[in-house]
Amino acid sequence: MIVDTDELEGLRGRVALVDGGFDPLHQGHIGYFRAASEIGLPVLCNVSPDTWVARKHPVLLPQDDRAAVIDAIRWIDYVHVSTTSTADVLRLLQPRYYVKGADWRGRLPGEEQSMCASLGIEIRYLDTVTNSSSDLVERLLERVERSEQ
Repeated sequence: MIVDTDELEGLRGRVALVDGGFDPLHQGHIGYFRAASEIGLPVLCNVSPDTWVARKHPVLLPQDDRAAVIDAIRWIDYVHVSTTSTADVLRLLQPRYYVKGADWRGRLPGEEQSMCASLGIEIRYLDTVTNSSSDLVERLLERVERSEQ
């Protein structure tokens, strides 16, 4: 179910939060969603907006399309397209767990760490995502560039 920002407070403390751009969505994300669902709570996927993705690489799949695709994945119960920072979503939602892939260990933004610490949100890192969408896109663009030379 896709939810708006004003619906987040109604889910407060009742979900595990996964978060990311998911552009492109890849096998590591599917493992991440599955493992997050094994925590035993409904999973809310916070999808980064196109403006955030565009700072990293060209948007491949617009945010509403990404949300619709993720909403169809059986391990995801709620999908939210973010219009603010992840720290703001953490503040509004106050999930029981903030679940990130192992690729975020040691590089989670300080604002998110502080918000979790102040609200008692447990951060869990899963060893399911070992590569990033940005890396996949970068490798693809390098291949395209080499083929054009």
